Amino acid sequence: MLSSDKTVREVVLELPQAARVFEKLKIDYCCGGDKPLGEACATAGVELANLDRMLAEAGQTPGNGSIDFQKATLGALVGHILDKHHVYTKEEMARLEPLIDKVIGAHGGNHPELRGLGGLFQQLCADLKPHMFKEEQILFPYIVEMERSVVQNRPAPIAPFGTVINPIRMMMMEHETVGDLLRELRALSSNYTLPPDGCISYQTLYQALEAFEQDLHQHIHLENNILFPRAIALEGNR
Repeated sequence: MLSSDKTVREVVLELPQAARVFEKLKIDYCCGGDKPLGEACATAGVELANLDRMLAEAGQTPGNGSIDFQKATLGALVGHILDKHHVYTKEEMARLEPLIDKVIGAHGGNHPELRGLGGLFQQLCADLKPHMFKEEQILFPYIVEMERSVVQNRPAPIAPFGTVINPIRMMMMEHETVGDLLRELRALSSNYTLPPDGCISYQTLYQALEAFEQDLHQHIHLENNILFPRAIALEGNR
């Protein structure tokens, strides 16, 4: 039986299938991972016993990946984040920006909330692009090189930012901003509910935005809850 005092982060680290369940229940496991499970369940309107059952059932369903991120090298974890999540995020931003404009042009008169949604998505993209650039060009290469120096028993690389904690703290703050924007997008779209007069493009947009949200949740979870704590611990053990 789950303990209400456990944090959401602890549960999703112990039970990777919990991410799928938390997505379904709209429980924040990436930026809000420090919240006690009891509090998260109360907010989501689900009994702890029911969550326990859902997690047990999810554990019997094969997952879509076989990587144990807790045991993988940091280099492998960084590679996974870049190849799976950064590539997807960039491709979807490029695809969705013109799609949003198209839907606004067709339905903006009857659905003024679409213009707000378009503005929020533009802000999200404007935040994500430099964020990922800093990870790809500065933070991730440093983490990989730091791990390599341990394996090869040589001095740690010079950190222009003093300690890895500094850029990680900044990345996590930026993740909070991304999480806030995702929540605003969901609220403005009424949980991505297609209106009766919505066309195929409207439906495609909402489905894509929801998938984009879910991928960002997993993306941020891997960084906040696994990569960053392991990088900080590695630096501390040097």
